[in-house]
Amino acid sequence: MFDVFDPESDHGRVYQALVSAPRSTVDALARRTLLSPSAIRDSLTELQQFDAVTPVDSTKEVWEARRPDLVAAEAMRQFGAWRTQLLEAEERLTTAFRYARYEETSAMDFEILKGADAFFERFKVLQPSARSHVWAIDRPPYYWEPDEIHRQERMQIEQMAAGITYRTIYQESESDSPVRNASMARSVASGENARVLARPPIKMTIIDCEVGVVALDPPEGAEGSLSTLLVRRSTLLDAFCNIFESLWSLAVPVNLDRQNQELSKREREILTLMASGAGDDAIARRLGVSRRTIVRHIGRLLEHLGSTTRFQAGAQAARRGWL
Repeated sequence: MFDVFDPESDHGRVYQALVSAPRSTVDALARRTLLSPSAIRDSLTELQQFDAVTPVDSTKEVWEARRPDLVAAEAMRQFGAWRTQLLEAEERLTTAFRYARYEETSAMDFEILKGADAFFERFKVLQPSARSHVWAIDRPPYYWEPDEIHRQERMQIEQMAAGITYRTIYQESESDSPVRNASMARSVASGENARVLARPPIKMTIIDCEVGVVALDPPEGAEGSLSTLLVRRSTLLDAFCNIFESLWSLAVPVNLDRQNQELSKREREILTLMASGAGDDAIARRLGVSRRTIVRHIGRLLEHLGSTTRFQAGAQAARRGWL
């Protein structure tokens, strides 16, 4: 009944006529509003239920309007109750709407690829779609055959030449595979930013943080073909992007130029003292050399180990069995 003040509605026209002409009959209201007596009676009945009008003489069908300020107050009260009901209904229906479409949304965001062939075919489409960056974590088990490794490597080098940034975290045992190690070396030489980690907890590739492919490990002790989770833009993909960044900060930069060189006796002595917590001055006193010499040796050690901090150098040396 919120149209009681609307002069274009039947209720508004009847109420306004009563406000202007107190104690009017149905016939008088019909003449003033140009509505039929039947329409006037229907409107008066509804206005009375809203407590906007009251009958003065039911026998002669005489009616009076209630004070507009009181009618407005009642309208505001009812509007407040109606608004509360509307908000409650909106919340309830929104929950039902989202629940009914949950499976459909999930199907759009996630997809399971069964078998290596399905993964390879999809990856051939996804990799060239990169516009900004590609992030990857490579660890066993390895499914790429040499021809696939070379095809992927060629595509990566072409994309890096076109300005696409590649960041890859390799498992440290990667160097045990001559084919993979050679491919990694060529990729790094072409501009790939590579790091190594002892045991990455996940194997995945993320493209522009818009789509990701995550290898699903089979249950322990079970054998089976490759299954891959394809994840499109979603909160789950955001989580995978954050995982990559966290692992990247823990990984050690790859230094292909010196990774196979042996440490000198002096470098091993300094590395051992560093691992024990000794500072530059203490190491210099222990070895009987100047602090500047120790700083120079430590700088070369960090470069040798592909590290930027002493902590990373210690971790890398421990992984290589040098401590």
